[in-house]
Amino acid sequence: MDSDNNEKTKELMIANRLGLHLRAAGRLAEVAKQFKCEISLEKNGVQVDAKSVVSIMTLECPLGTRVVLRARGENSAPALAVVSQLIENKFGEE
Repeated sequence: MDSDNNEKTKELMIANRLGLHLRAAGRLAEVAKQFKCEISLEKNGVQVDAKSVVSIMTLECPLGTRVVLRARGENSAPALAVVSQLIENKFGEE
């Protein structure tokens, strides 16, 4: 097994007042696209590509939703750190 398949996960709560709405999903996808690794977001067992705004929007994540952020591959640790910080900082909206 090579280290590129190293998967990192972190459980987070959507804490901004408007939840994971279109603008927040756009910011999330924009940040996720900066990394080569696969990044996904999971809610209630449904996993979507965090680099796709449309996919993120299908999760319907209002305030208080618990999600699992997953990064796998090259630079997965920094990718997880940066994307989770964006979510924890309420997408810079509040």
